[in-house]
Amino acid sequence: MSSRAATEERTARWHDLRLLLRLLRYLRPYRTAVAASLLLIVAAALIELAGPYLTKIAIDRHIVIGDADGLARIAALYLAALVGAFGVRFAQTYVMHMTGQRVMRDMRRQLFGHLQRLHVGFFDRNPVGRLMTRVTNDVDAINELFTSGLVTVFGDLVSLFGIMGVMLMMNVRLALVTFSVLPLFFIVTYWFRRGARRSFREVRAWLARINAFLQENLSGMSVVQIFRQEERRRREFAAVNRGHADANLRSIFYYAVFYPAIELLAALAIALILVHGGGRILDGVLTLGALVAFIQYTERFWRPISDLSEKFNVLQAAMAASERIFDLLDAPPEVIPPERPIILPRVEGRLSFEGVSFAYRTGVPVLQDIDLAVEPGRSLALVGATGAGKTSIVSLLTRFYDPQSGRVTLDGVDIRELDLAQLRSSLALVLQDVHLVSGTIASNIRLGSPISDERVQAAARAVHAHRFIDSLPGGYDAEVRERGATLSVGQKQLLSFARALAHDPRILVLDEATSSVDTETEALIQDALRVLLRGRTSIVIAHRLSTVQHVDEIVVMHKGRIRERGTHGVLLALRGLYWRLYQLQYKDQEPARPPASSAVTPA
Repeated sequence: MSSRAATEERTARWHDLRLLLRLLRYLRPYRTAVAASLLLIVAAALIELAGPYLTKIAIDRHIVIGDADGLARIAALYLAALVGAFGVRFAQTYVMHMTGQRVMRDMRRQLFGHLQRLHVGFFDRNPVGRLMTRVTNDVDAINELFTSGLVTVFGDLVSLFGIMGVMLMMNVRLALVTFSVLPLFFIVTYWFRRGARRSFREVRAWLARINAFLQENLSGMSVVQIFRQEERRRREFAAVNRGHADANLRSIFYYAVFYPAIELLAALAIALILVHGGGRILDGVLTLGALVAFIQYTERFWRPISDLSEKFNVLQAAMAASERIFDLLDAPPEVIPPERPIILPRVEGRLSFEGVSFAYRTGVPVLQDIDLAVEPGRSLALVGATGAGKTSIVSLLTRFYDPQSGRVTLDGVDIRELDLAQLRSSLALVLQDVHLVSGTIASNIRLGSPISDERVQAAARAVHAHRFIDSLPGGYDAEVRERGATLSVGQKQLLSFARALAHDPRILVLDEATSSVDTETEALIQDALRVLLRGRTSIVIAHRLSTVQHVDEIVVMHKGRIRERGTHGVLLALRGLYWRLYQLQYKDQEPARPPASSAVTPA
């Protein structure tokens, strides 16, 4: 082995050891169950050692001399050993699998909790399918390690050293003949271990790619079909699937060679025992019972060795899985709640952006020197071309991200110093892409909050959603399937309005919230919003300028900067960016003449 390969091997071993030690921490709450399982598996291994020795006694002391009564007693002892081993193995398996399920529960709970603490940008960079693989498949691999890996390895070692001790006690020379094939075993195992480790990592990597590809394509199947991409996606999936199959085949090759090699070595050991032991019997220095017991012990000697190799398979899968799990758990939350959060006695709803600059990627600014202020109960609209930075302002307000410079304040307090739960409970965010969960209409409006039926229905009536809800089978108890598949886009949008209003927020943020509804529905929503926005601080992002004409102030953004601000009439009179946007949307209509009293307020 070259110096570089040896260094990489030592590094890999140390890395795996650190991962294993970290995994063992999950067993601490269940150390009593683990200790009981260890004792049970040691007891089972010791009981199973009795079988071949009882066979030796039966042959040498009873069968040879024709002692039927003594043979019956030995047979009864043999049966009792089998029953005892069965009972102990059953108890050990039950205890360890129960422990493994609890460890899986703890690990999945920790993973899901950590995912909830990560900021939104993390999910933009990591495919959902890959994250699902961490929480499902990878945790299953860890469970296999705990239930049939670590503890059973200890039992296999007890069996192995116990068999070696009994064989040396019975006949040293015959035991050494049996052990003479061990160097060949170590050579085969070393070759298997190096190849299996590499192949397992490849298999798990390809599995994550398959899950990510499936999630992306199944969630976007309507786009795939409407653009007739089925054949291309089929070819892409075939390539990913073929990579996964090839990686598995490479893994299978090592097993296809290793297990027959172990069987061959076991057969070679038995052949050596027969040759050497048969000669010793002919010389009168070894009994037939001892030879039969040696053959049985030899067969059992290779069984834990083969099991240990299989456990190496489990260990490698667990190490590859744990590496990815810990990479996820070690991903630091970029939006960190303050150690001593400020809790506002009452949220008034005064918002301010003071010299805020922000970039998703270093060197690519999205917002530059943003200064905004919205007084309690007032409304502000953000308009501008796609990519101007409108939605980024909302992401900073909700603390999905933090700005690189400047600060965002609520009632004069930097939101990074506020209690995150209070900040977000003070906001209601209505997006263009409505997220509905499986459940009922009412549960999707409540989203787990203690909101009465009366308030749920009042919110639905206020946004004119009650009419279509009442027409559904079951009304507010009607089933909502995954992603709201049984509802139209407009109906889902109305539900999102009802959800926001039922939570009675101090601040209401509408991000293209009416872009997916028809003209009639939009008119109904606009009618409701004139009443419902009164008394609440509101920020409205819209491309349809008809939806923002009645707000208190309109801010026009362009390439991450504020270019114009004022009322609808003021901005039309300015004949700048807003006027051009208005002309593009209403080029066939005469733009409204601004009021004579309006003052121009450039940024």
